[in-house]
Amino acid sequence: MNRGVKLEENIIEIKNLVKEYKMFNRKQDRLIETIIPAIKRHKNFKAINDFNLTLKKGEVLGILGQNGAGKSTILKMITGVVAPTSGEIKVNGKISSLLELGTAFNMELTGIENIYQHGQVMGLTKKEIEERKQDIIDFADIGDHLYQPVKTYSSGMFARLAFACAINVDPEVLIVDEVLSVGDLAFQLKCFKKFEQFKKAGKTILFVSHNITDIIRNCTRAIIIDKGNKVFDGNVKDGVEEYKKLVAKVGKKPKTIKTEENVEVISKSDNEEEPEWKKSVNINENMIEYGNGKADIIDFGIFDIDGIPTSMFENDKEITLKYKVKFNETINDPIFTMTVKDFKGLDIIGSNSLYEKIVTGKFEKGETAIVEFKQKLQLAPNKYTMSFSCTHFNANGELEVLSRKYDAILIEVLSTKECVGFYRLDSDIKVNKY
Repeated sequence: MNRGVKLEENIIEIKNLVKEYKMFNRKQDRLIETIIPAIKRHKNFKAINDFNLTLKKGEVLGILGQNGAGKSTILKMITGVVAPTSGEIKVNGKISSLLELGTAFNMELTGIENIYQHGQVMGLTKKEIEERKQDIIDFADIGDHLYQPVKTYSSGMFARLAFACAINVDPEVLIVDEVLSVGDLAFQLKCFKKFEQFKKAGKTILFVSHNITDIIRNCTRAIIIDKGNKVFDGNVKDGVEEYKKLVAKVGKKPKTIKTEENVEVISKSDNEEEPEWKKSVNINENMIEYGNGKADIIDFGIFDIDGIPTSMFENDKEITLKYKVKFNETINDPIFTMTVKDFKGLDIIGSNSLYEKIVTGKFEKGETAIVEFKQKLQLAPNKYTMSFSCTHFNANGELEVLSRKYDAILIEVLSTKECVGFYRLDSDIKVNKY
């Protein structure tokens, strides 16, 4: 493996990667096939199917997928923990993996002894280990426990030392699988700061997380794995939205729940004129729309306190988001939602009728709900998108998306005063002089 990889070089190349596992119905079937290979008692399960990926130095790849999709299997093959059934993996640089912390540790050895052992497993010379030892000790910060056998450690101490060892080997490629938040809050903050240092240093990072916010904030590219297949490869914002569709099992459409105070039910004939609200707002041309068809959001708009349509407003003024939902099937307790996101796709603020404990009741086929979200959006001055949806929980307790419009309206929030971060705080500050 080469050190000092140039920016334009591919640091990881994966071609036609396949991983199959033998599945046996009974333990004795495995034994029979082992003794007599000609007798086949297994079925093949294809965990990864024809997977291809090219990564350049400095890319931070977010890997999304539901449990069992094959994310960890791919990472284990890249690190060499699991051998592929077929295909080719090339890694042009040293890999440090945070997949399974402490796998190179000997539980009988002390912490300090395991620092040396881990370094040797990672291919470091004794001199390189000595140079990094104090950084590992300082980062782990487990005091005199460092000189006690690892088997006596708490789970938190073990994770701290293992994490410290894994990130202090100066890798070209860092693989992180749901383990950034280990230990207490202070240590978690230290972990994320180190992660940011790796990004700024131009390290290539493969990052698996079910926390979409972490993916949006940290990654430059996203892929989605579904049932062993790569179904998306592109920019992070689009990847997150596609993943939300996947989780919502779109192909059928979602549902909604509750409210009589915030939702008005109206009867309307097929001859009624098309709604006009959406003609007065700044609609996003790249709006994402999907659902299972059991309801449709047919109109929407934002209005100021005087009922005048607007897409630009001050963050200390009350505004109302209104949208109409036509029900194509009878739905009990639909849920109505509203979310504001930044242009990177990060959820900034939002609510729904379920969170607000509003009982929405039953909507018959052909009825229309008029939903109103009235509030002040006390956000920092910036441009945002507004999303809304109608969902509900079916008889099996599964969330169904009936109709969803992501990033539907482009809005601009103004402010009469400066603020820090995402949210405007109208603090009551007192200063006394003695």
